[in-house]
Amino acid sequence: MSLAESLAVVLGGVVLLNAGVAALVLRRERPGDLRTRLREAAPYLAFLGGVLAVNKVAREYGPELSWVVGWNITHRIYSIEGTLVAHVQSVATPWLTTYFSAVYLFGYTILLTFPFLAYLLHPQLRHLKRAAVAFGLNYGLGVVCYTLFVSYGPRNRIPDAVEPLLYAAYPRAQIVTSQVNANTNVFPSLHASLSVTVALLAWRTRERYPRWTAIAVPLAASVVVSTMYLGIHWATDVVAGIALGVGSVLVAEWLVE
Repeated sequence: MSLAESLAVVLGGVVLLNAGVAALVLRRERPGDLRTRLREAAPYLAFLGGVLAVNKVAREYGPELSWVVGWNITHRIYSIEGTLVAHVQSVATPWLTTYFSAVYLFGYTILLTFPFLAYLLHPQLRHLKRAAVAFGLNYGLGVVCYTLFVSYGPRNRIPDAVEPLLYAAYPRAQIVTSQVNANTNVFPSLHASLSVTVALLAWRTRERYPRWTAIAVPLAASVVVSTMYLGIHWATDVVAGIALGVGSVLVAEWLVE
């Protein structure tokens, strides 16, 4: 399967899942003057777009710059937690691998995309602004860390103890993930930070979207666990990602308010 075919499968799945979640969550919402709402939120969305543009360039050239800076923290992380991820994988079963692979690939994309649809329709536009700023902070601070630090994940550092469960079960997944991830960019986990960000934002809008909160919070928790279960991230990456996610939401709320 080619990259284009793999992307088509992922995008098709994301569109269908978003449509399904929207049918469950947004039944009360009626599109208003979307042009006016987008114009009001434009500065915040432009901030996010700018960060993503910089992020794309930095991810292309960042790994080479990271080796110039030379702060390889892989050994330090391993000295802190050892084979903790291998112990997480000790409970692995085919069913769990299928579940965590699905939430890592498809659940995560739902967490990244659906909030912008929901908050565009929310009567209070500040939630869309908060999401744009919080996402921008996650990606911005994340790429700074990826540029400063060289860090290999557990499946690369201790391959005799940690299995690459995602790529062993679904080798085609690497066709897509290799386009946005480098083996040396695991600290912090953006899967963890952005999932926590979405869960916190969902909790803030639980009165309007209770079904989305009921979906987002357990889905975010599953994505966080999946990063370790699949052997992609250390627990240290996850803890740093959670801190980044919480901090980004707090700063975004302060800036928007």
